[in-house]
Amino acid sequence: MLALIALAFIVLPLVEIYVIVQVGSAIGALNTIGLLVLFSIGGAWLAKQQGFWVLRRLREQLDAGRMPTNEVIDAGLVLLGAILLIFPGFVTDAFGLLLLFPPTRALARTLVKRRFRLQVYGGPPARRDDGPPDVIDV
Repeated sequence: MLALIALAFIVLPLVEIYVIVQVGSAIGALNTIGLLVLFSIGGAWLAKQQGFWVLRRLREQLDAGRMPTNEVIDAGLVLLGAILLIFPGFVTDAFGLLLLFPPTRALARTLVKRRFRLQVYGGPPARRDDGPPDVIDV
């Protein structure tokens, strides 16, 4: 856990600064700032659009009486993508945009579900074939 915190607060900002400096030296400082602002505005618009789309799907699942598991995970991934777009930097913007596009979000959702299954159950669900369950009539 400590390594993850160090990665988030030390390594990631250093990587972001390095990438911003490299892009700035290639295209100029004002163009780099403009590109970061453009990514933030475009990402905010995309996050809003995808957020409403996920909420609509969530409502449809609830109205149909089904458990909206995929939609809840999608909502969390859209929120994470929007948060990543708020931070200035090209690396976090790239990951944020990847979480906002439905095909890459589906891949991330599969990884989250697999990780959650391993975390909660301690591994993939075991297949049991004990026969019919015991029935006791009273």
